[in-house]
Amino acid sequence: MVIKSLAGVAKEALRSPETLEYPEEREAVADNYRGIHKLDMKTCISCAACARICPNQTINMVEVNTERGKKEMPEINFERCLFCALCEEVCPTACLVLTKDYNFEKFDRREFINRPEDLK
Repeated sequence: MVIKSLAGVAKEALRSPETLEYPEEREAVADNYRGIHKLDMKTCISCAACARICPNQTINMVEVNTERGKKEMPEINFERCLFCALCEEVCPTACLVLTKDYNFEKFDRREFINRPEDLK
């Protein structure tokens, strides 16, 4: 019984790994996919409509230094985001849009909070 078990372990240890390598090419996403937000800081008018409409209170308005002085712009916590696109719909200047990017791997939870400068 013990010999049979050890033989099975040895057989499995000598087998080649079955894990696939990460593909170099990204797969295409569906047309209705909603990914990471993109912010055009030049057209943002600091109306905070996106922060008010967010059902999960994911968006906070933070002060940012721009060419024209200080402005309040959206800071997004992707850890809490539902990707419902209400912020995109309510934006009067269409400066906040959801892209097709799905690069969400992070090593620290604090990296999910993206300041306006990071949303380019």
